[in-house]
Amino acid sequence: MPKLLADTAPLKESPDFRRMWVGTSLSSIGAQLTLVAVSLEVYELTRSTFAVGALGIVGLVPLVLAGLYGGAIVDAHDRRKVALYSGLVLWSCAGLFAVHAWSGIGQVWLLYVLIAIHSAAAGVNQPARNAIIPRLVRLEMLPAANALNMMTFGLGMTIGPLLAGVLVANVGFGWTYTVDVVTFTAAIWALFRLPPVPPEGDVRKAGLHSVLEGLKFLRTKPNIRMTFLVDLAAMVLAQPRALMPAIGAVVLGGGEATAGLLLASVAAGAFLAALFSGPLGQVRRQGLAVLWCVALWGTAIAVFGTVVVLARNTGPALDGDVSPWLLPAAAALMAAGAADTVSGVFRNTILQSATPDAMRGRLQGIFIVVVAGGPRLGDAVAGGNGEWLGEGMAALAGGLACVLVVGLLHRLQPRFARYDDRHPEP
Repeated sequence: MPKLLADTAPLKESPDFRRMWVGTSLSSIGAQLTLVAVSLEVYELTRSTFAVGALGIVGLVPLVLAGLYGGAIVDAHDRRKVALYSGLVLWSCAGLFAVHAWSGIGQVWLLYVLIAIHSAAAGVNQPARNAIIPRLVRLEMLPAANALNMMTFGLGMTIGPLLAGVLVANVGFGWTYTVDVVTFTAAIWALFRLPPVPPEGDVRKAGLHSVLEGLKFLRTKPNIRMTFLVDLAAMVLAQPRALMPAIGAVVLGGGEATAGLLLASVAAGAFLAALFSGPLGQVRRQGLAVLWCVALWGTAIAVFGTVVVLARNTGPALDGDVSPWLLPAAAALMAAGAADTVSGVFRNTILQSATPDAMRGRLQGIFIVVVAGGPRLGDAVAGGNGEWLGEGMAALAGGLACVLVVGLLHRLQPRFARYDDRHPEP
């Protein structure tokens, strides 16, 4: 069992990493509460899957702009300060979501504005956090540290959506958002306790030229570029998040609680994969592992879509009832979450290992644009396809498209499958 369980050596060796990990673990639950609650509130106000999917577009543009320019800021300034100040903006957004809910305004446009600001702050905060990690742990500990972070992400994604569905259904949106305000305080405290983390090497002034340098570096590094492309294939083509409110309301039954359970299933798989991530440190061909995991994600989402189609064809759930197809749907999403976690561990490790410190902020900025922006674009794609094809067929088609694109990318860049972490080549 110790060889199977996650390697906790980074937590033991680095008190700074341990504090940041604990703070992030607590805040991730509240952050997921807010993201799920916003989608549920928009659906409650509009009864439109397209309106829920539009949250992805609203958040995408500021995330892209802030992620690209924020990475340049991270490479030009103390990364602790950048993470702390952007974290305070995120904390303020959580407070304003709570104020909006408690006041009973019920304005969808205001929720869209707050999502845009939240996305912009996240586009700066996450690159700063990720660029700090290689400075807190040894290089050979990066897979273990990334697995621990994915465990945090999985824990937040498991508990957060599940709690969001339960809290919204029982105590309303106001209390749900307030929990995020409280938990995010832990992340702010952890960042405040970090020592200064100035960039090393050739430090460049933040600006358009610095951003373009990062993009040029990525253009000439095929292995790093592939980590972005395969993730985009998964998140843009096969991201079912925007479909969950409608699936819970009209297909499987149970409403908000079912939507929360389905989202939590993805995260439960992610958490379990991270919990039993001990063997990942022995994987040498990390590029090949990424390709297989993204293909498995697409396959699992296609299975989930098939289950939803079958559930709809056997008759929609009656009021107050939950369809028996809920369990196989949740199981498919758990498998998808597990595959995504393993892929994320190796994608981030490849990026951190093959990128010089002076360029890490900008590459992490591009990384957060892909990791966070891809699902938001995927929300819009899934929302539109859900209105056109139906929720189940949208998930099925997206999963199959993901597998097809991953196979095509492998044929175009076969070198990525031979990537060896003992000789990291960007």
